[in-house]
Amino acid sequence: VQLQASGGGLVQTGGSLNLSCVASGYSFDYYAVGWFRQAPGKAREGVACIGSSDPSTFYVDSVKGRFSISRDNAKNTAYLEMKDLKPEDTAIYYCASGSRRLCTYSHGVYHSPWRDEYDFWGQGTQVTVSS
Repeated sequence: VQLQASGGGLVQTGGSLNLSCVASGYSFDYYAVGWFRQAPGKAREGVACIGSSDPSTFYVDSVKGRFSISRDNAKNTAYLEMKDLKPEDTAIYYCASGSRRLCTYSHGVYHSPWRDEYDFWGQGTQVTVSS
């Protein structure tokens, strides 16, 4: 099983980046995909999540209207389109999948879409936004 995140880089405030997460080794289309980020000295936080067959999407308030999560099950790939980037978006971005089909329901319990109990994690891609 592998999740390969890519697409990070250095951009100026107001710029855009498109992250990709390519999955292999499991039934990608069966599971939800989450994007998380971790800035230096801060805890990891959930950024966006997309469900499997019912692609409901969720966004943390700080990125609503600027980020868009999507998936192409035929390509085993999830995307995070990021626009109007701000310095506070600087972080390592991780994709995660496995363990649940819906962002807000697993193991018989409804929960936050930012629950980070995923089976598989990508290696992370650095996003740096300069002011």
